[in-house]
This record gives sequence, C-alpha cells and structure tokens, in this order.
Amino acid sequence: MSPQKEAVSTQNSPAPLPQFSQAVKYNGMVYCSGSIGMDPVKKAIAEGGVQPETRVAINNMSAILEAAGSSLDNIVKVNVFLTTMDDFAPMNQVYDEFFGSIDPKPCRTCVAVHQLPFGAKMEIECTAFVGEASKL
Repeated sequence: MSPQKEAVSTQNSPAPLPQFSQAVKYNGMVYCSGSIGMDPVKKAIAEGGVQPETRVAINNMSAILEAAGSSLDNIVKVNVFLTTMDDFAPMNQVYDEFFGSIDPKPCRTCVAVHQLPFGAKMEIECTAFVGEASKL
C-alpha cells in the first residue's frame, strides 16, 4: 500500500484559508505552508516590524511542526519571503535565535517579493522530517 497524505492542523497557529492546509505529512516528511507573523489569538500581524513578525511566524511554524510530530530541529529546507531586502539583516537576527544552534543548519532560500498577505513584511515555509532528530 502506498503512503497516504495527511493534513496537519493546530489551533496554536493561525487557521489556514480554505484553499490550503497548514501542513501536509507524506512519507515521513512534513511540508509546511507559509507562516506569517500573525498572532493566532489576536488574529493580527505582530506590531513593530520584521523582527516581531519573524518571531511570531517561526513560533507559528514550530507549532505546526509539533502537531505533525516534528520540530524546528528536523527542518531540511526553509524558504523566506521578504517585502524588502532592507529587512534581510534584522530578519536574520531573529532567525538565528531559533536556528543558530542547530547543526547542520537547514538549507535556505530568501527572496524579496512585491507583497504578502495581510500586509505582512515576511513569510516563512519549510520542509522537515517527522520524528526525533538524530545527530550523525
């Protein structure tokens, strides 16, 4: 029997729009949709710029990974979208709070885009494996 896709959902991250899932698990991997810096309780973008947004977005992504049986430690690929590359260094400062001690670090792409949903300054998505991280 071939592996089945499984939607991942948690109330600890903002609910997705009806067009997509927060994440999908398939064949030992979890594919997370983009997370923006929206507080799941207040349903508003974090105030104060790209750094608070990045912190909330990564916390949202972490909650989704946890619901999938994974974690930030298990991420193999990250994609970051910024509305201006002027936010690259400040975003990286917060990114390092979460990923600075992870070894090896995930592969990452970071690009500037014209606009993001709800006026967000950044969005982050990832691919991770399910289960406990093991050190080589």
